[in-house]
Amino acid sequence: MSGASDLHVGREAAALVLTLDRPGSRNALSPALADALTAALREAQQDDAVRSVVLAGAGGDFCAGGDLKAMADSGPRTAEQRLAGMQRYRALAETLLGLDKPLIAAVDGVAFGAGLSLALTADIVLVSRRVRLAMAFQRVGMVPDLGAWYTLPRVVGLQRAKELIFSAREFGADEARQMGLALEVLAPAALLPRALAVAQSFSGASPVAMRLSKRALQASLQSGLCAMLDLEVLSNPVVAASDYVAEAVRRFAHKEPAQFQWPTPPSSNDA
Repeated sequence: MSGASDLHVGREAAALVLTLDRPGSRNALSPALADALTAALREAQQDDAVRSVVLAGAGGDFCAGGDLKAMADSGPRTAEQRLAGMQRYRALAETLLGLDKPLIAAVDGVAFGAGLSLALTADIVLVSRRVRLAMAFQRVGMVPDLGAWYTLPRVVGLQRAKELIFSAREFGADEARQMGLALEVLAPAALLPRALAVAQSFSGASPVAMRLSKRALQASLQSGLCAMLDLEVLSNPVVAASDYVAEAVRRFAHKEPAQFQWPTPPSSNDA
């Protein structure tokens, strides 16, 4: 399948690294690539040895969005064919947003349209200083896909989301960090190493606590206080009874290093 060859699947310790690689198209999403990405994420969800996932792009770009050239070359399609085609992107969005494991996006170069939508599904977004971002759909009369109507307002707020979608304007790394879309801005050479360091740190975290936290945070913006407190009451006895917590308490009592430690941020020379 061509999409499988356009997606490089690698492992760095307990981190799965998924790299979009479509030379000549700036890693634009094709139907086959979307299917390959969905399949790889579903496998990661079921693999207990995978503790985190890094999503990146090859060749200095993250993802240029949908493959408009391929769309133009494909000729006319009926509404039914177009609807069926969009179901694969819905499946990809649901798989990304339903992943129980930490997802880190290492965003370099261009992330336009569906490329930016893809990045927005990540728990942590790291960008390079040279990144170029845009909700570019309006430029071609399209509307956002890959869940961006859901994710973007939750990340940057409703009014800013409207402005980014309506204007389709380009923005860069510093603005992305200021609006909360990016957690860190790094030199291009430091981007993937930092993403891997963050991803690999989760191998020392409790997978049960991580899974419960991700699910609760996903639900938090659509839930009331009582519902979230109920989740706390139900979740804490589950994690408290785990071997992980017993070992963490023992280490604390004996003044030993903790199992989980967030990696030290890069120096100002690398950021």
